[in-house]
Amino acid sequence: MLDRWSKSNGTQNENNEPLIALRGLVKEYEGLGGTVVALKGIDLQVSAGEFLVVTGKSGAGKTTLVNMITGLDRSTSGEIRVADTAVHRLGAEKAAQWRGQNVGVVFQSFELLPTLTVLQNVTLPMDFAGKYTLRGQRERGMHLLEQMEIAEHAHKLPSAVSGGQQQRVAIARAMANDPPILIADEPTGSLDSVTAGAVLDVFEDLVAGGTTVVLATHDEDVARRAMRVARLADGEIVTGVHI
Repeated sequence: MLDRWSKSNGTQNENNEPLIALRGLVKEYEGLGGTVVALKGIDLQVSAGEFLVVTGKSGAGKTTLVNMITGLDRSTSGEIRVADTAVHRLGAEKAAQWRGQNVGVVFQSFELLPTLTVLQNVTLPMDFAGKYTLRGQRERGMHLLEQMEIAEHAHKLPSAVSGGQQQRVAIARAMANDPPILIADEPTGSLDSVTAGAVLDVFEDLVAGGTTVVLATHDEDVARRAMRVARLADGEIVTGVHI
């Protein structure tokens, strides 16, 4: 757990270190036409309590970058450190355990389990992490749904609610274990402008409460809501970074 980086600690820890630090991050893929370099030596730091948007055109490397931070993908070389954890050194199983305790992930396609109710989708990460009793899981799940203003849909299946409501469920699920970090990949990409604005309001509220948010998007209107923007082009950061 990121005990030194609790949400009440402000923007830095006692040693003025960044919460997230990427150093010389490279990611290569082998394609039919040869090696594709998705990330080319990325250096990036994120402070605790910051709302950072990673933006750029399709294919710039945004999804690859955020997947590196969460441990969902492995780097070819370079370092990924989140607080005291060297994420680039974690195997798949260890990365999943670490992620479940420390990082909430919001996907563009929601990734809700269709046969579980809204509430069951939210409580599932708690069950995996073993952090709460069954009663505690239900109580926290309902609390999160109330925060997202969708508690009245708790016992419906995801298919019975709108796209914007499904994204709110996905955010509630990502916050289930109260992680200090939330990573979101194009969370407004399939939403209309009004619904997208409401979802961004939720992210801003989380940041105000001390959560660190890193959001990947191609939408410049979304980027304007951030505290800071890191712009990617062809796998490199071209502006917006303060090291």
